[in-house]
Amino acid sequence: MPYVDRQNRICGFLDIEENEGSGKFLRRYFILDTQQGSLVWFMDNPQNLPVGTDCVGSLKLTYISKVSDATKLRPKAEFCFVINAGMRKFFLQANDQQDLVDWVSALNKATKITVPKLIDGQQNSENLKGLPDVAVPKKQVSYKTEIIGGVPIVTQTQHDGGDCADRAEREAIHRSHSQLPYFLSKPAQDHTVIKSGYCVKQGAVMRNWKRRYFLLEENSMSYFKSDSEKEPLRIIPLKEVHKVQECKQSDIMMRDNLFEVVTTSRTFYIQADSPEEMHSWIKAVSAAIVAQRGPGRSAATMRQARRLSNPCIQRYTSRIGECSSTD
Repeated sequence: MPYVDRQNRICGFLDIEENEGSGKFLRRYFILDTQQGSLVWFMDNPQNLPVGTDCVGSLKLTYISKVSDATKLRPKAEFCFVINAGMRKFFLQANDQQDLVDWVSALNKATKITVPKLIDGQQNSENLKGLPDVAVPKKQVSYKTEIIGGVPIVTQTQHDGGDCADRAEREAIHRSHSQLPYFLSKPAQDHTVIKSGYCVKQGAVMRNWKRRYFLLEENSMSYFKSDSEKEPLRIIPLKEVHKVQECKQSDIMMRDNLFEVVTTSRTFYIQADSPEEMHSWIKAVSAAIVAQRGPGRSAATMRQARRLSNPCIQRYTSRIGECSSTD
């Protein structure tokens, strides 16, 4: 579902058919900015992209005439809605039915606020001016896509070429599928999978942020480069997790939907795609920890049990007991 970020903008991931009629939907991060009067979309959350990265598409709210459910227009596209803007229709896919309703409502409300009340002649003139600004076909330019630090970077090459452009489009389509939070292609695990999906994690050394595929099981939480990888980058045993909670430093770190997993040796800072997803992860991990340790056994209790199970400590405490009895 969309959420409101620290700049009071409505944000969230959607799939968009960038080329009308192509039937190919690409995963994009949308920002509805009523202050700027525009709807813009990026390859990923701008917080995870290099500073100054441009959006891959934009649409002025004054050009939007109507936003509605498009289930009948695109029966094969689940949770689909359409944005009517001049002579162009933008088809988008939400994550679920509630996500669709929320986006349609937010967009219609925003356009009602921003569309000026003009007489018919002025309105027609304004529409004619606005049509060229609405995502019109541009000259074919080839691009190069690279994965740097886990972030897709698209740069323009020096020469034009249809083959390069086709290859870049294929890479973009492949990448969009690999980043779907609800896209699960991993084979069945021996252990019960409690929760899985993509989040953004801060690195331990470089402190950079990378999108990783997380997998929560009965006894551990692990993360992979992508959902197609078989070997995890790291496995975090739940017995080492002291607590999982919403990060109190989210404002300092300039990150929305940030939570932390505190272990014996390290604190993992993880960013979800929405507040609902963040709370879902916190609840799932907390429940898994409780289920593993059993009711009433806190992290402090577990540490005390391990300490007392040490033979050296047992001998030491027994000697203290003998001395106290003779005093």
